[in-house]
Formats: sequence, structure tokens, C-alpha cells
Amino acid sequence: MKTFTSFSLLLLLSTASAAIAQTPSSPTAPVAPVAQPAAPVAQPVGTAGKPTTPGASTPATSTPATSTPATPPPATRAVPTAADYKLVPGDKLRIEVYKDPQLSQSVQVRPDGKITLPLANDVAAAGRTPSELRDAIVTSLKTYMSNPTVTVMVVETVPPIIYVMGEVNSAGPQPLVGQMDVLQALATAKGFKDFADTKNIVIRRGSQVFRFNYNDAVKGEARPVFLQPGDTIVVK
Repeated sequence: MKTFTSFSLLLLLSTASAAIAQTPSSPTAPVAPVAQPAAPVAQPVGTAGKPTTPGASTPATSTPATSTPATPPPATRAVPTAADYKLVPGDKLRIEVYKDPQLSQSVQVRPDGKITLPLANDVAAAGRTPSELRDAIVTSLKTYMSNPTVTVMVVETVPPIIYVMGEVNSAGPQPLVGQMDVLQALATAKGFKDFADTKNIVIRRGSQVFRFNYNDAVKGEARPVFLQPGDTIVVK
């Protein structure tokens, strides 16, 4: 009896286990993923640090142009000249007017012996020293400005020359070498032609006119006449 009861209990447990195995298990509900906080979208920032409205045009920021300082012009150098050097046509000068770059000019002495400057207009330069020319320019500018400060620099000189023309055998320009007088210049011109008027020779120096008697000079009866750059000897 006890054996039958044990067998019946084992059979009942086996039947229950088979029934449980054949019953479909209910599907496990999927676990929904945890939503992550959305990353903030970067907003374009305007010039003042505030977000700009989408679609609105952001004004372009203009970078101020940096100007490169201009290279100063090279300093003008004056050529060494004697204190009593007299200007001649062709000389190149630099005229500096203090604190007035518009009046400061680089000029050349014209064949008529003058230079032209703003306000001062035509100023006689040939036959003057740089200091004398400076004083003349100051006098001309005083009409327009008070106490002008002017500097005259000789930048380039031309070889001094004189001119011999008329009834001579070799007319034309001659270099003025040292202290040359009229007799020496006439000798360099290779003397007179046959019909030259040797008693009435004319020497022109700018607006000045001098008379020279060759016959008296060779006899020692006349003082020597020394020439200056730009002088013209005219033998009629």
C-alpha cells in the first residue's frame, strides 16, 4: 500500500511537470530605451554676443585696414661748395621752407639765370651765392607768411663755362678754368678774324654790359677783366 502511494505521488509530479513545460511562456515586454536629453543646438552669435535669428543675415564685421607708414624720401645731400660759390645756369638746387612741404621745391637754374617757386614766382639765382638766393626768397615770401625760414642747398653743379662769339676764329662755349680774364678767353678762341673790332668788345653778364678794349689791354693800359660763369664775350 505504501509502495502504491509513493508511485502515485511520483506519477502526479511527472504529469504536473510536463504540463508546465508545454504551457507557452508569456513574452517579456521590451524595455523602452531611456531617452537621453537632446544636445543643445549651437546658435550663431552676432557681433554683440546674442543669438541671431535663423535666416537673418549676419552683418559682416569689417576689419579696419591697417595703413603701412610711407617710407620717407631719402635725404637730399648738398654737394660741397665754397662759401662764395656763385650759382650758374644748370645748377640743381633744393629749396626747403620750414614746415611747408608745398613750398619746398627741387629746382634747376634756367638758362635765363632764374628759378621759379610757389608764391615767390621768378627769382634771379645765377650770379648769386646760395646765401644771397636764400635772402631773396625770404624777402619774396614775407608778403605771404611771417618770418619764413628758408634753406638753399646746391644738389648738383655744372662745370662753369663762358661763351665767346662773333669775329673770332673758334667761337663757342669754353670751360672757365680758375680765374680767367678776357685776354685769356680770347686767346683760347684762337684770336680774331680780319675785320674784328678789337677796341669795342662787349661782355654780357646777365643784365649788365661791359666794354673791353683789347688794344689797351695788351699794352697794359687797362685793368684785367676777370670772367664769371655764364659771361658772354661778343666780338663785333
